[in-house]
Amino acid sequence: MRAARATAHYVLLCLCSVVILFPVAYALLMSLMDGAAILSGRLWPENWTLVNYEAAFQQAPLGRYLWNSFFVAFMITLGRLIVSSLAAFAFVFLRFPGRDRWFYICIATMLVPWEATVIPNFLTIQALGWTNHYVGLIVPFWAMAFGIFLLRQQFKQIPHELYEAAQLSGIGNFRFFCRVVLPLSKTSLVTLAVYSFLDAWNMYLWPLLVTNDDRVRTVQIGLKQLQTQEIASSWGVVMAAAIIAMLPTLLLLFAGQKQLRKGLMQGAIQ
Repeated sequence: MRAARATAHYVLLCLCSVVILFPVAYALLMSLMDGAAILSGRLWPENWTLVNYEAAFQQAPLGRYLWNSFFVAFMITLGRLIVSSLAAFAFVFLRFPGRDRWFYICIATMLVPWEATVIPNFLTIQALGWTNHYVGLIVPFWAMAFGIFLLRQQFKQIPHELYEAAQLSGIGNFRFFCRVVLPLSKTSLVTLAVYSFLDAWNMYLWPLLVTNDDRVRTVQIGLKQLQTQEIASSWGVVMAAAIIAMLPTLLLLFAGQKQLRKGLMQGAIQ
């Protein structure tokens, strides 16, 4: 009975995997077909070609879009790590009036839908003159309640007596933070970094709102523009660009999935 149940579970997981991976696999196959094969509805290319990948870079500044996405995602990730770790350190090790109350207020912001803050954030960015600038794409996403919560849970595992001993030894807060807290929290930091990079790389609505210049637009906006241009001729170019845009996130996810899963589980059970 147990073997039959395990077999049924594996069969179900395999079916779910096929359903999830089929769109990605078909997009890859379409990117290797010519226009005639795509329009004929083929599932497997007869003549393998890379012409769609060449056309993707020729018909749109895809290289610029990729660089913009990488730069924006990297800076958002770096900013989140700095802001979240410093805030978590303050909530764990520093004593100030209303510390727990402020933390609960911070966590309560996770209940507010992001769409409800789009208009106020856009008006703020517009008033500051940050539209069509990297700053407008990056700064609004530095503060993240989930990141603060995740790192706070990790920092709470560090004995407070260690902090008190460091204070008695004359080690300041910032030195203790850099020399002790961060090295002991590598797993959670990597988890937050991977999550933040993937989240920032896949942003669509916010870059669409605050940019209308190809010099700062991200790859997700470029894909939409390319789709609009190519919808009447060939989907192979669109699929090639989508595969190129998807590749960094897949590589990062495969490389960091172990740390990501471990860090999220630590934050959940601690």
